[in-house]
Amino acid sequence: MNTDIENLFKDKVIGHPAGLFVIFFTEMWERFSFYGMKILLVLFLTAPFLSDNPGWEWSRENALALIGTYSSLLYLTPIVGGWLADKYTGYKWAVIIGCFIMMLGHAFMVFETPWSLYLGLALLVIGTGFFKPNMTSMISEMYKGKESKKDGAYTIYYMGVNAGAFFGMMLCGYLAENLGWSYGFGLAGIFMLGGLIQFWLAKDLFGLIGERPSKVHEVELPQNINEESPKEHDLEAVPEKLNPFTSVDKILILLSSIGGVLYLFNDPLSKIGNINLLDFQLFGLDGSNFIVLLALVLFLYLITTRILRYNPIVRDKIIAVGIFGIFTVFFFTAFEQSLGSMTLFARDYTDRVLEGSSATIFKIIDSILTVVPLIIISWVLYLLFKKTFKKIPYSNIVLGLTFVFLWAVVFYKINNEFSKDATEVGASWFGILNSFFIITLAPLFSKWWESKYNPSVAMKYGMGLMLLGLGFGVLVFGTMGIEPGAQTASVSMIFLILAYLLHTMGELCISPVGLSYLSKLVPGRMIGFMFGIWYLAIAIGNKAAGSMGGMIDKITAEYSLSTFFLIFTLVPAGVGVISMLLNPVLKKLMHGVK
Repeated sequence: MNTDIENLFKDKVIGHPAGLFVIFFTEMWERFSFYGMKILLVLFLTAPFLSDNPGWEWSRENALALIGTYSSLLYLTPIVGGWLADKYTGYKWAVIIGCFIMMLGHAFMVFETPWSLYLGLALLVIGTGFFKPNMTSMISEMYKGKESKKDGAYTIYYMGVNAGAFFGMMLCGYLAENLGWSYGFGLAGIFMLGGLIQFWLAKDLFGLIGERPSKVHEVELPQNINEESPKEHDLEAVPEKLNPFTSVDKILILLSSIGGVLYLFNDPLSKIGNINLLDFQLFGLDGSNFIVLLALVLFLYLITTRILRYNPIVRDKIIAVGIFGIFTVFFFTAFEQSLGSMTLFARDYTDRVLEGSSATIFKIIDSILTVVPLIIISWVLYLLFKKTFKKIPYSNIVLGLTFVFLWAVVFYKINNEFSKDATEVGASWFGILNSFFIITLAPLFSKWWESKYNPSVAMKYGMGLMLLGLGFGVLVFGTMGIEPGAQTASVSMIFLILAYLLHTMGELCISPVGLSYLSKLVPGRMIGFMFGIWYLAIAIGNKAAGSMGGMIDKITAEYSLSTFFLIFTLVPAGVGVISMLLNPVLKKLMHGVK
């Protein structure tokens, strides 16, 4: 394996092995397809039948119920996909399998029929389960013994994620809103196919890295301070303190999982198809609410009993992780409104028509935003060609053709926009702001975290949640003049742009640091289980986001749109204040981990 790693590091691009950039472009095309499709989903489902670009005219509640379940499952299947890769397929083949299944999912979305939509979403969920956890696992394996370069590798990878999301939402959204939904779904599928073929043809470049696991398993636990050599009084290192899963634990996991999955599927089924799998009443609760509460109680009992079986130091650290997990649920419940209620707000309540000099300025800015990043990424592609064309010529040719096609779509968009006197900014366009602000602001936040002014994790969470609430506060202010029950309005775009800016700043305080602190706080023998719990917290946040976002019509009709956004202002900000107040307690629970 070391020989394969050394061979990879012989051909470098910008100081990193060329193989990293094969992964970079594969991830870029996958995120292009994934976010390009996801930004369209709520718009397509709620678009009126009788329009130039007819959709299915679902209610906002029904659309967001489906999207909430879909988004939640996207964070649950990687737990299974990562286990299958570790146990059977290896990372490389898991990525290929995931790409292929997702490509089929995008292909089915093109048909715009109920059976093809549901089948497409199911395939995307399954494919993401194989793909999502194993790309980062390949990077981790590539950099064994070269940990000093790993932070830079993940930074490059993270840029690929955001570049794909940026171009996917911009171009799939543009084609869908201007030519038809099938064009947007189809474009996502084309680039997913390109990513699959490119990675398949380049797989030999990695040698045995990411191949099927042997009987001897190596586990890498980077930056885990709990894995230092045992000390005399270090209770974490005492073998008898290990906490294997008991039969009761496994039964609790099974029952709580079944309950959670039943709720996830029953929510959209009962609303959209009038099929209630949990049609009963118990203790004054309907079946759906009873099942989800029972699943939650069983899960909390499982976690509590397991925590109590650990020694005091480990117990304290897991409690700290659990508290941050709760904060994470609140964060994602509000943050994930970006591809739900905030996209609907962009379409129905935002003045998106620009004329005269305003239209010209927007077209120029939009063109620069599109072309400059694409030039930079194309330059990286050229450097990769120089280093690897002799080794993986066919992969490079496919990658080059996908870029030619990408440039063609970009030129079509720019030319089409400049041919118009006025312009209407697409509702999906606002989705790119998050990726743009991340790419712009991430280096500044990284410098901040490396300085002597680096705040504690509790303060970071507090700031992130308060910035998120402040972003919704901007929307509260912008919507104050809208009458209760109004279905349309013309609020200035500046409010939505400022909201996305503040939300991204909040995300940079929380998302990159959450998993990092988890790896530092949790002992190595528990890392897999706790990563699963962390993804579960994000999954719960995504489902809650769909459920809360689906209440937009009820709250707007009874109160106002400002009231709807006020909920997402006060709750995250309040939880942020709690995080800051708990800072001394959490520091004590973390036992010196920084």
